[in-house]
Amino acid sequence: MKRRDFLKNMILLGAGAAILPQLWTAKAAEAAWNAGGSTAGGVDPLLGIPIRETNLEFYSLQNRRTTDAIVIHHVGNTNRDVSAEEIDQWHKNNGWAGIGYHFVIRKDGTIERGRPMDMLGAHCYDHNWHTVGVNIVGEFDGHEPEPEQMNSAAKLLAALCRYYGLEPNRQHIKGHREFNSTACPGQNLFDRLPRLVTMTRKYY
Repeated sequence: MKRRDFLKNMILLGAGAAILPQLWTAKAAEAAWNAGGSTAGGVDPLLGIPIRETNLEFYSLQNRRTTDAIVIHHVGNTNRDVSAEEIDQWHKNNGWAGIGYHFVIRKDGTIERGRPMDMLGAHCYDHNWHTVGVNIVGEFDGHEPEPEQMNSAAKLLAALCRYYGLEPNRQHIKGHREFNSTACPGQNLFDRLPRLVTMTRKYY
């Protein structure tokens, strides 16, 4: 069940009650969904996993109304441990609204916030309207992703699948090259996608 549907159902249970109980019901529903998650310690209240907030500013964004796939990317032009902020600057230099990916996973496994996850990304031509973009930092034709990155990616993908009501499988978790003519996310990472899906299912 999607989070918004869960909250709606919980609030409807309180229909007919006074205003104050209705407000409490909404808060109780939020707490039940988060299962103890909070922003304390960097834990995202919607996904329930640690995410480093970047507080990036965007020129303009549009809501994404459909989400049925998650697209995996790599940086590609460098194996350096670049941050979401640096990628954001690259993309702004291209004339974009800001970073095109929704999440960035650093070499040490830190997950960083890119675009707000319910907004249209700029990461997969002709498929931004229905996908979330996750960039695993590195160049994965000549290098390997770090184990910490793969573990964090599995946790993030599991949380995203829960949030959007997706089955964690290869139908819903794709490499960029499966949508566009590109080498992304690099052969070494692309070859690991089946294993990444298996890891995701364990967390899911």
